[in-house]
Amino acid sequence: MALTSEQVLGWSRVGVLLLGMGWAAWMDHKERRVSNSHWMIWVKPAIFIWCLELLAREADWTIFLTASAVVAYASVAVIGRPTIKDVLSGNRLDIIVSMWYLVSIIGVVVGMTKYGDVDLLDILLGEESGMAALYWTTLSGLIVIFVIDFGWRLRLIHGGADAKALMWVAILVPNWSTMPVVLDYSSEVTLRLPPAISLLMWGGISFLLIPIFLIIKNIINGNVKSISDLRMFWHSTVMPIDKVQDSHVWLLTSMIEMPNGELKTYHKTRAPRRTPSDEQLALQIEELKSNNVEQVWVSYKLPLLVFLFPVILPMAIFGDIIVIILQIAGL
Repeated sequence: MALTSEQVLGWSRVGVLLLGMGWAAWMDHKERRVSNSHWMIWVKPAIFIWCLELLAREADWTIFLTASAVVAYASVAVIGRPTIKDVLSGNRLDIIVSMWYLVSIIGVVVGMTKYGDVDLLDILLGEESGMAALYWTTLSGLIVIFVIDFGWRLRLIHGGADAKALMWVAILVPNWSTMPVVLDYSSEVTLRLPPAISLLMWGGISFLLIPIFLIIKNIINGNVKSISDLRMFWHSTVMPIDKVQDSHVWLLTSMIEMPNGELKTYHKTRAPRRTPSDEQLALQIEELKSNNVEQVWVSYKLPLLVFLFPVILPMAIFGDIIVIILQIAGL
């Protein structure tokens, strides 16, 4: 059976999502950072596919500029925001970016005057169609980017790479009509999370599997040797002390002085709020070694992108995780 143009664009989005996110997840896993150049490269196919989508739907210029406003807002996380001082200084790049912002804002405002006379509840319930629905679903991308940016600044989304990845997803998959969900369970549930936020929720579900894997690993490796180890084995694991310095882990084992002056090993249940410097970590390791400690408890620094990448296909197959949860709950 031949694919429709919408399905071709949809599966192209899934392919770009897998490649771009997979590459970013690998870099985040190996180096714990993803360069801005990565997002500059992968936003190009995202914008190209979005333009094809809008052309296929015969969108007018205001909708194109509204989509441009979404991209412009997200670009602040990568290239920064030019100030009036930067523009007055004659910096060419800052002037071009400022003009981009201005033109995009004009498109948003003019589009609102053309399509503002609608019931937003009808838009949310999917009862509005035509250019008005396309305009408002495109404009909703600004809200999604704002939520991600706000969560990043409040440290609810810890890493900059995580926030930029979600913004990129919001551009690549602006709404569910642009993604080919294989088993769509949303027929009885109208309200759905935006795809970027839903991917974050899918990643959260996969994150809940970590304790199960750690428990199995620690039992197989014989790391549970006492009752006190039970408070550690579900969120951390044991590692030779010589490997700690070169691994992406938080050291949980330390030495404490007892009231009688005796030094004793102590295992923290939480990672430090602030990651110690290499020099501080080296001093902690040296202190443990001087007290003949060879094995220590550590907690892995697990980047969010590593959990977002494997749930892309489940999201493409089943759609919004919240819809599935509501279906299971009978709501």
